[in-house]
Amino acid sequence: MRPQRGRKKKLIVAFHFQFANRAGWDCDACRKNGLEAKRRCGFLPAEARSEPRLVWVRKRTQADECPKSMVTAESLSLLEEFFVRRRLGMVDGMETPARKIDAFLILREEMEREERDVTP
Repeated sequence: MRPQRGRKKKLIVAFHFQFANRAGWDCDACRKNGLEAKRRCGFLPAEARSEPRLVWVRKRTQADECPKSMVTAESLSLLEEFFVRRRLGMVDGMETPARKIDAFLILREEMEREERDVTP
């Protein structure tokens, strides 16, 4: 069974958001400047957000909602574990849940694409 599209997208947005300039995506500053509705903050009720449109883009990844509110704690946890395992050279064993393995495969694909896209 393939993962739900929303889960995969949030994981990919989390991956790319870590490489982006996040200075402009501070929740307090955003609210202070009245940008939360325009940026479609996920913490607002749907009726308080502007019409769906792209609000954040990095390379081939895009979001029609503020990436900071879109990224889940689960995505951040998987991302952190992926980088730790990658750094330590830990191999995924049979005891690793399939859902986590699937997430790591998605992240590996994004990492390989990121490394290919780096210009010398």
